[in-house]
Amino acid sequence: MAKQYRPWTPNQSWLFPPSPRDWLDKEHFVFFLMEVVDELDIGPIEDTIHAKDARGNRPFDPRMLTALLLYGYCTGVRSSRKLEKATWEDVATRVLVGEQHPDHSVIARFRRRHIAALEGLFLQVLKLCSRHGLTKLGHVALDGTKVQANASKHKAMSHARMKKEEERLRAEIEAMMADAEAVDRKEDAQYGSDKRGDELPEELRRRVGRRDRIRQAMAEIEAEAAQGRVEAVEARERRHEESAQEADADAAEQEAAGRPEQAQQSRQARRKAKRLAEKARKQADAARKHLEEKKKAARYEPAPAPTSPTDLPRHLAPWDAQGNPKPRAQRNFTDPDSRIMVSKGSYLQGYNGQAAADSDFQVIVAADLSTAPPDTWQMQPMLEQAIDALGQAPGIVTADNGYYADDNAIFCADKGIEAYISTGKHPVATEERRAMTARLQSEEGKAAYKRRKAIVEPVFGHIKEILGFRRFSLRGLDLARGEWRLICTAHNLLKLWRYGAAAA
Repeated sequence: MAKQYRPWTPNQSWLFPPSPRDWLDKEHFVFFLMEVVDELDIGPIEDTIHAKDARGNRPFDPRMLTALLLYGYCTGVRSSRKLEKATWEDVATRVLVGEQHPDHSVIARFRRRHIAALEGLFLQVLKLCSRHGLTKLGHVALDGTKVQANASKHKAMSHARMKKEEERLRAEIEAMMADAEAVDRKEDAQYGSDKRGDELPEELRRRVGRRDRIRQAMAEIEAEAAQGRVEAVEARERRHEESAQEADADAAEQEAAGRPEQAQQSRQARRKAKRLAEKARKQADAARKHLEEKKKAARYEPAPAPTSPTDLPRHLAPWDAQGNPKPRAQRNFTDPDSRIMVSKGSYLQGYNGQAAADSDFQVIVAADLSTAPPDTWQMQPMLEQAIDALGQAPGIVTADNGYYADDNAIFCADKGIEAYISTGKHPVATEERRAMTARLQSEEGKAAYKRRKAIVEPVFGHIKEILGFRRFSLRGLDLARGEWRLICTAHNLLKLWRYGAAAA
């Protein structure tokens, strides 16, 4: 007797339509995500939508689009076209969007237009994790990873090369213009004048456009370098003023204690500091004037210096004593905010993604993005972010030698944080560095630092390998930062789904 198969009737119609929710397991991540999105405050997104003219087509529900984007980042599908396709072909996505099918352009515009509000979801999801007991802050590990920008390193050019290229293009354009005028005169004499005479050949238009782009990039680098010079000289002026105030206070103290010689030395130190502060003030005035000239020429406003302790520093083009860019200063034509960075021995055009992870469930408690490659500069603002988000400082912080600086060790001590930061091999042994090295060599230090890799590095492994996030989709620091926090939000959402009920 022949084997009987189960009936296969793909063309069978339904008498009564089934509920799409029945096609998924009751514990499916989609149902959890919809519950979470209902709890999130998306007021800033709705405010932007309601500010527009109420006439026209009815927009898609912003909660649905928010849930769709979050689901895409949680499942490694970030392309707006692939998300649109999933609303037709993927069962879970069809359930999530409720049989609505936003066009890929709608999805892309929603992400770009509301990236700042979507970035703010990181903090909301982090607080949900904290409410469910997933963040203990007993031990936090900090690390950074370089992430490819939506740009090629081959589209970057140094200031020195820009100058040479601009000169070469100018010479080519002049030669082509002379040739074109000679051809025009010959044709006018032969055929008569039947052209306006101002048309540019396609080849010449391409060269003119490239020359103009190079000139603009050169001007922006020059303005950025001038901005760095201003900030450096102003910081020097502040340091000398503080030194003068400290010397003045010390002189008064020595005088009151009946030590006239020491008081005289302090007054001399005060006068020296005042002279240096005055010199720095004059340099700062000249640097600010130079900056205004460069900004006007470039029609470009460099990014302002960080004003909050939670703001990550940004990279500025290297400058010389006059505030002019050094020859190696580079700029990328596709994404000017991105920088050439070293990752595992090779160079990439990208950003420095920072994350601080809690030891218990590897929840990310602080996430940010910087254009500055060194991790040393990132430690204090990242810890400030974690403290602001959860209202308390971590008990222990571990970080590799890329984060060590005496100022970082002092900062952690002032915050009551027990820090274990690898000191690496450094020829200068300051008091703080010696103390940190001794702490790392203790039994407690060895045990704490040994856990660092197992806490934070798997976070980057999950983001890059499991979620497939190896390259930004958006360009520019503000948009890329929003996307970095969006992928970190996805990481925390998955942690909350897997462990939230058990930890609560």
